[in-house]
Amino acid sequence: MMMMLATCHNLEFGSCGCYFNSLSNRLKFYKRKVIRSVNKGYCGGVGSRRLIYRRSDGNVAKCGVFSPEARETLFNGDASGLPSRLSEKKESTTSLFEAVSDDLLTLNKNLQSIVGAENPVLMSAAEQIFSAGGKRMRPALVFLVSRATLELTGLEELTREHRRLAEIIEMIHTASLIHDDVLDESDMRRGKETVHQLYGTRVAVLAGDFMFAQSSWYLANLENLEVIKLISQVIKDFASGEIKQASSLFDCDVKLDEYLIKSYYKTASLIAASTKGAAIFSAVDNDISEQMYQYGKNLGLSFQVVDDILDFTQSAEQLGKPAGSDLAKGNLTAPVIFALEKQSKLREIIETEFCETGSLNEAIELVMNSDGIERARVLAKQKAEVAIQCLQCLPPSSFRLALEGMVNFNLERID
Repeated sequence: MMMMLATCHNLEFGSCGCYFNSLSNRLKFYKRKVIRSVNKGYCGGVGSRRLIYRRSDGNVAKCGVFSPEARETLFNGDASGLPSRLSEKKESTTSLFEAVSDDLLTLNKNLQSIVGAENPVLMSAAEQIFSAGGKRMRPALVFLVSRATLELTGLEELTREHRRLAEIIEMIHTASLIHDDVLDESDMRRGKETVHQLYGTRVAVLAGDFMFAQSSWYLANLENLEVIKLISQVIKDFASGEIKQASSLFDCDVKLDEYLIKSYYKTASLIAASTKGAAIFSAVDNDISEQMYQYGKNLGLSFQVVDDILDFTQSAEQLGKPAGSDLAKGNLTAPVIFALEKQSKLREIIETEFCETGSLNEAIELVMNSDGIERARVLAKQKAEVAIQCLQCLPPSSFRLALEGMVNFNLERID
């Protein structure tokens, strides 16, 4: 991202499922269809519970016993139990976000009115990003964590602050994308022309600056100092990340820890702030909000590592940008850092900054033929495991299941 008002953050680093085959109508799980949870002392042992759900026809059906540590629940009509760690079930953002689909529809309407009311030209530029295939992952995480934590404090519905936080997070994310594309001189994003390619660099920079300023105004009006500090730090982290990246281009001595810090600044910081901020507005205890922060941080790091793997393993059509684009610009990511440990030839090529014809393709081949991709996969899964464990403090619900599903969905991109 680029900020005209440039603004670092020191980073410290046995259950049984069931299917309803005997029922005439397939059960569908809805968050408000849970009737009650009663303690049972069989099958799952002392402390196990049997959940009772209501079908759309009004009849009651029961799913299997599950232990408090397990994550079995009904999701899209399937009551099979999820394993205690990472799931092998294929996910999609459409199904994962279904539990907060109404919240996301309201968000989309509000974003248009917030950004476009006084600045139609800037809104036209921002809409290029809003409509470019984005999944609204960050605001969806705000809504999922918000609803997953409501039960802990007795709140029945999202507050105005929850919804405004989601809007602020999406504005900040959109602004950072617009500025990223200017800095990276990217012509395409998600298969569409970038804002600066369509409207010019001046409009792109102004559009990004306006959205940062607008989000800061709404952030101040939340009147919660803890959240204001949290989100303000994210904007500083964006700048720190860009500086760290620019100062280490084509540097073959860059360490994995440095890469992770930069990835935190550029990607994970905003996701971590999204999830922690949502928990704060649910008024949960500090230890719960910290677990939500760690969930977002580790999900964000895993997400960035996966993106960096895909830069090598997917085609330009799938990526919506040229394959190997980070390496071409000298941005050395996890697969390259790992490959450099055993590929001396790769170092020689990178240090020439790909001045010779075909050298970039040769470098990509060396990365692909090393263990760099596989070791990066392991790293992404390690961060994912930590994210999953951070959700253990939440009560079982469709929202917690969706949060776990987000972790699995991310890893499925490299399966």
